Amino acid sequence: MNNSSGINRANLEYIEQLYADFKSNPDSLAVEWRSFFEGVEFAQEGKFGMSDKELAVFQLIQAYRAEGHTEANLNPLYAPKESELLSLKRFGLSEKDLSAKFQVGSLIGKQGATLSDIIAQLKKIYCGTLALQAADASPKEVQWLQTEFESANAGKLSLDDKKNALSSLTKAETLEKFVHTRYVGKKRFSVEGADSILPMMDTLVNKGTGLQVQEVFVGMAHRGRVNILVNFFGKGEEYVFGDFNGPLELAEPVEGFDGDVKYHLGYVSEKKTANGTCKVTMAYNPSHLETVNAVAVGMARAAQDALGDNARKKVVPVLIHGDAAFAGQGIVQEVLQMAGVKSHTVGGTIHVILDNQVGFTTNGFDTRSTRYASDAAKMTFTPVLHVNGDDVESAVRAMDIALRYRQEFGKDVVINLICYRKYGHNEGDEPAFTQPQMYELIKAHQTVREIYGKKLVAEGSLDQKFIDDLYQKAMDRLQSIFEETKKTAPKLKNFKFEGPWKGLRRATDADFEKPANTKFDINTLKKIGEKIGSFPEGFTPHPKLIKLLETRKNMGAGKDPIDWGMGELLAYGTLLHEGSSVRLTGEDCVRGTFTHRHAGMYDFKTGKAYFPLADLNPKANLLVAESILSEYGVLGFEYGYSNQDPRSLVMWEAQFGDFVNGAQIVIDQYIAAAESKWQQMSGLVMLLPHGYEGQGPEHSSARLERFLQLAAQNNLQVCNLTTPAQIYHALRRQMHRDFRKPLVVMSPKSLLRHPRAVSTLEELANGQFQEVIADTVDKSKVDTVVFVSGKLYYELLEEREKTKKDNIALVRLEQIYPFPAKQVTEVLKSYPKAKTLIWAQEEPKNMGAFQNVYFKFVDVVGKAGMKLGFEYAGRPERSSPATGSTYRHAIEQAEIIKSIFGA
Repeated sequence: MNNSSGINRANLEYIEQLYADFKSNPDSLAVEWRSFFEGVEFAQEGKFGMSDKELAVFQLIQAYRAEGHTEANLNPLYAPKESELLSLKRFGLSEKDLSAKFQVGSLIGKQGATLSDIIAQLKKIYCGTLALQAADASPKEVQWLQTEFESANAGKLSLDDKKNALSSLTKAETLEKFVHTRYVGKKRFSVEGADSILPMMDTLVNKGTGLQVQEVFVGMAHRGRVNILVNFFGKGEEYVFGDFNGPLELAEPVEGFDGDVKYHLGYVSEKKTANGTCKVTMAYNPSHLETVNAVAVGMARAAQDALGDNARKKVVPVLIHGDAAFAGQGIVQEVLQMAGVKSHTVGGTIHVILDNQVGFTTNGFDTRSTRYASDAAKMTFTPVLHVNGDDVESAVRAMDIALRYRQEFGKDVVINLICYRKYGHNEGDEPAFTQPQMYELIKAHQTVREIYGKKLVAEGSLDQKFIDDLYQKAMDRLQSIFEETKKTAPKLKNFKFEGPWKGLRRATDADFEKPANTKFDINTLKKIGEKIGSFPEGFTPHPKLIKLLETRKNMGAGKDPIDWGMGELLAYGTLLHEGSSVRLTGEDCVRGTFTHRHAGMYDFKTGKAYFPLADLNPKANLLVAESILSEYGVLGFEYGYSNQDPRSLVMWEAQFGDFVNGAQIVIDQYIAAAESKWQQMSGLVMLLPHGYEGQGPEHSSARLERFLQLAAQNNLQVCNLTTPAQIYHALRRQMHRDFRKPLVVMSPKSLLRHPRAVSTLEELANGQFQEVIADTVDKSKVDTVVFVSGKLYYELLEEREKTKKDNIALVRLEQIYPFPAKQVTEVLKSYPKAKTLIWAQEEPKNMGAFQNVYFKFVDVVGKAGMKLGFEYAGRPERSSPATGSTYRHAIEQAEIIKSIFGA
């Protein structure tokens, strides 16, 4: 018996412990163990004992429970193979033992059965078209799942359930066949081969509404998306046909709306079930297909928080993946890793992998290094239900188990729906170029509907006429809609400002030329400042924080000037006071990467956390939390949250600004373009530490130029601020306008403690955000106007004071986009003797703001009829953002200043 002694001793100790529990309290054991020990006692006349063979069969049962999936009938195209993991030889058994009877069979309802019968039962339970892979889950979860599989009535559907499943398959198949013949070769990324996903989704809401579920958020890629939008979400087929016939227009034209392809679109609807109504939302997604995972989960978390669903039972996220994508896309692992983190948990996500066994043109064995596409889930000990996509009843059962597991344990669960792809990656593709043998099998393969129809006829549930009539009625209905759509194309629905968006509107150009009222009562501001600088009795702050807290109290009282960290916290406090929740996540954001924020403190003796602003208003929530070490996944999550909850100030902070590079897909495809593509708006704030401090190319630039390149149609607000009052008003402005736009802040590092980067309490209470801050020098002496953004201003100011060159005005461009042309014009006109306009920046000439603002300044000067020469002061063009030498950095910085003020 291979490795038998070690295995047997461990299991014998386990069984003996169970037996001791049985003797003291039989009811503490599961029914099958009680039955087993009762039989053993009878056989042994009250004395416990177990032969080596009995123990070997016990080990065989445990192996089937853990590894039965390796021999299961999971692939619609290929027959299963025998698994060495389940061979008799591995357990010291042989064919001679097949006729022997074993008491341990009671564990699976086969007490005293022969080994042959026990194995037959194990294969039926664990090696059919639905299989379990959950050996790494907790013992409690494993037992729950095994009980589900071993239940005598598991997976049996009523006649109505069977009719509903057939109806769902029929609608799915007829839509695909209809479109395939009417729009030959047009891309639709058909669901064919994975048709079972439709009745699975129906099961999710029908069963879910009986288990507290009120909302479902779905994130998925292209495969089957159009079909699910129609046949699950209820999107009218006329919109699909209209999209194929030609681009659809909005019912009410919206300036700046460009639209997107049909298989990227989202949808919101309500599905009525016997247990109530369930709101279902399909998140919009781009061709960066797995990015939507983080977005959809973030949307679900926002909905949970809005409902006060702390148990996270009412809102369920569902992510539908491709097999190659689940195995290959890093965002999948990032989202899995967030699942149990307090600030980003959603109480479990149901993942469904549409495993069509090929990625675009790539064979499965080239898309991963593991047995299953789902194996990445083992990283977080997530159970996997493998199911043969041809068996719709097993697929429905898998969804039922997954839903109830999620509701029971509040954890992720994966369904690996092993299926196939009827056509190529898209319907104009020829898959036989790269998978000739597979596609010979697929051509001869019956559809899921046909297979299920034959099963229902064979078992006497339905007759063939019912099945044929159902199919023909579905086809006739599609033909009628098709003909009507050709006569009258539908109009796309405009985004409705309802639900969480009620009371908000689209922004106009004029909105960016008028200030937002961000004033706040100074006496209440002082009280909030007092709270920020205080801590409860019995709390022991870190000794180094005591002085900071005293200083913050003085700042709040108006005795000391306000620094950056205090200005930021006062913005949060005032918003909370007004009823707006505040959410900030990122790497090291509680204390701040540069130890400036201290939104929360930790007791020096106990480690217990205290957030001074957390209990400021019971009607508004504060969450400031460190995230997992991820930019891509976390930023996607926060974008999704902001999209679903425009009433909260939602922020993400990069540890260093340039780390945002890792989340560029979220920025390009969602933050910058979602309103133009999908009418999807967001008020997300990104705090990106930026500034050349001699810290090298990886810790200097938040890549301002990239955001400005993406800036158009008033899609973003991009700022590089210089005072605490500015960050205070910028954050409050986000919530006080009646529209939402993402805000990108080139956040400072050295300015966090710069003695001149301070503000007064009065500037916070009664001031407003200033897109441009003019200089206070004698305007009649100025012949040179320098526009600058960010911390370089203070270095130029210091040099001017040294040289006493009061002919040079230093004007701060605080908001770079939308470019404040009106304010810039007013400032320039206030310098009647100006001859030269200089743009000064720290970044290289091909980076930073220069190449964006140059043409805007030229336009302003031309329209104002001014005669100004335009010059650039900054680093020359470079391939790397900054030097790695502190010495060279200082020389370069001095040269920039010298180019403006001379020697």
